[in-house]
Amino acid sequence: MRSTLLCLLAGTALVPFQAVHATESEIADSGEAAASDENQIIVFGKGQTRQTGTLDEERIAISTPAISPLKAIARLPGVNFQSSDPFGNYEWSQRISIRGFNQNQLGYTFDGVPLGDASYGNHNGLHISRVISQENIGSIAVTQGAGNIGVASTNNLGGTVETSSQDPEGRLAVLGDATYGRFDTYRGFLRLNYGTPGGASGYVSYGYYQTDKWKGYGEQRQHMVNAKLTIPVGSFAIDGWYSYSDRAEQDYQDFSLEQIDRLGYFADNLSYERLELANLVADVGANTGYTGATPQNPAAGTTYPAPYTSPDDAYLDAAGLRRDHLAYLRLHGDAGQAKLALTGYYHTNEGQGLWGTPYVPSPTGGSPYSIRTTEYDIERTGVLGTASLPVAGTDLTLGLWYENNDFHQARRFYALTSRTEPGRSFLEFQSDPFFTQWEFDFNTKTYQYHVEDSIQLDALKLNLGWKGFRVENNADPVISGGRAVGSFAVEDWFQPHAGVTYDLGQAEIFAGFTQVTRAFASATTAGPFATSQAGFDSLQADGLRPETSNTYEIGVRYNTPIVNAVLAGYYVDFDNRIIAFANGAGIVGNPAILRNVGSVRSIGIEAAADVKLNDIVGFYASYAYNDSTYRNDVLNADSTLYAATRGKTVVDSPKHILHAEVNFDTVGFFGNLGMDYQSKRYFTYENDQSVGGRVTVDAALGYRFDDHFELRLNATNLFNERYIGTIGTNGFGNRGDNQTLQTAAPRAVFATLTVKN
Repeated sequence: MRSTLLCLLAGTALVPFQAVHATESEIADSGEAAASDENQIIVFGKGQTRQTGTLDEERIAISTPAISPLKAIARLPGVNFQSSDPFGNYEWSQRISIRGFNQNQLGYTFDGVPLGDASYGNHNGLHISRVISQENIGSIAVTQGAGNIGVASTNNLGGTVETSSQDPEGRLAVLGDATYGRFDTYRGFLRLNYGTPGGASGYVSYGYYQTDKWKGYGEQRQHMVNAKLTIPVGSFAIDGWYSYSDRAEQDYQDFSLEQIDRLGYFADNLSYERLELANLVADVGANTGYTGATPQNPAAGTTYPAPYTSPDDAYLDAAGLRRDHLAYLRLHGDAGQAKLALTGYYHTNEGQGLWGTPYVPSPTGGSPYSIRTTEYDIERTGVLGTASLPVAGTDLTLGLWYENNDFHQARRFYALTSRTEPGRSFLEFQSDPFFTQWEFDFNTKTYQYHVEDSIQLDALKLNLGWKGFRVENNADPVISGGRAVGSFAVEDWFQPHAGVTYDLGQAEIFAGFTQVTRAFASATTAGPFATSQAGFDSLQADGLRPETSNTYEIGVRYNTPIVNAVLAGYYVDFDNRIIAFANGAGIVGNPAILRNVGSVRSIGIEAAADVKLNDIVGFYASYAYNDSTYRNDVLNADSTLYAATRGKTVVDSPKHILHAEVNFDTVGFFGNLGMDYQSKRYFTYENDQSVGGRVTVDAALGYRFDDHFELRLNATNLFNERYIGTIGTNGFGNRGDNQTLQTAAPRAVFATLTVKN
């Protein structure tokens, strides 16, 4: 298979064709432009050989203020997004899956710059909601298959999410938003555009939001600065970007189904506001031997206060703190017949994940708790380059990507002052630990290239190419703490992509094949280093294999000024699946157990239509059916059964997802009403535990007073549906009820006033 494709791909660079040639990305741009001219706000990849959908800035702008871009794309076919907050921004609960692949098996970029694999425990990037404010987004493109060939990612087994920023307006302009809503939500945004048409131009913006948690105690807040600059230099242009984000968010508690039933839908962490009760629960846990901690208050006895039955029912508190800087500088333009682009980028991150743990009491002051942290420091530098060159009558595109990622990670414990005065805030970075359990320096070097060509032969377009990479992972301990030390590398220099489209006028047929390999992560919380040294040595000896996917797609698109629609089918072979079995309660932080456990088969269909009923009203609907199943049982080393997974449905992979919405815009009034349906999801590999399907409704209603003032109301979960939002926050178990679920936010309404010139 590979040798045949290699000969075919090489031939495209050597044989002259009297035809029009363009890269697939250029065709996508032209397709989006054409759709934009027709006032379509959801575009289905016209001209592409893959299933692709794009949301433009108009559709994003009407969404709930401060919404995560990942929540915004949930209306596209096949995209399953969940979070336990109204905005989709809360990172511990933020989950996205496409065609049975979870968020760590997808690729993410911003203006082409890689954002890593969307892990909560960041090790190679950052979430898009820490890169750009909602108002500055130009478009979000989702490739539901294995992703575009040139995307800077080594984990895009199941698709890519590519976010692009708006270009500067080239004039002096101001945009301001002010939002207030339920849970004492405040948000402000201000952007200043400057420059001249055809000359140097740019913008700078500042955004801030703060909201109370919808249950329990605590808050979530963020400061965000964005700046973009564009300078024309002859036939070239220089683009620069800088973003700063400072986010602090107190967590919601994870629960099992039994805990939700016993403690109630609105149960949560206890927090400092209920410190006396929190101390009692922890004291009883120590006195009974449940936590293994030295008792701090034997007089508390051995009986839990109702309705609690263990310290895992309600921890003291938890939070996530992240501080990021991201910058890039890009030179792009035409050099004769060649199109060139060169980008250099730099990213730094400082982060802490905090948990008030009853398993390790403070050594002084008598508190039965300490603050346990997982600490993250990232420094990434990288270079991206592409060149489209006319060679032998065809345009050949070559691309390169190099990244050096230094990642520092540690597990530390910090003492509270006393039983009655904690002396520390969960919304502040901690210092002066009393114990460091482990501390590591990781380095990851990524080398990737790609080759592609698109050949237009009348109505037929052939797109061929391949990419290859080598990723080197290295772990050096400062304090090993029983964690793995060593090196791992993955290389696959030939991952073929091939596709075809046939233009039928208002319709086109497309089909494609993509092969992708996923590299390993460099962290104690993910990948081959997320285990003990003995486990790591075993993985080395047994030859842990990287995950791979082969994706086959076929579909048809239909595009007129009235209807923009797509129908696609796919078949995916996912091999060498790696899972990390949880080992004890999530708060304990035991090393995971990793292994290759077989393959997954996914088949499905995706359909969507964006219809302009008239100049006032439009209708959009998408439906996806996905059947993702494990093809193997999981066996122990002695070949005895560990988990009976053969034929079982992949966790967090609903079979049916439906989205429908009505939009209108007339005489100043505008808005939409959207409905989401999702069928049940399993949260154990053996499928003995699941959460039920649900229907939610969101709405927006606004009025434009003139070209300068706009008032908008947004409602999330309009009918106040109670359901399980995120599953798998603490991973997935083989069987049984696990503490890995979060309930979803109730109805919330927000009012936004927008002022612009």
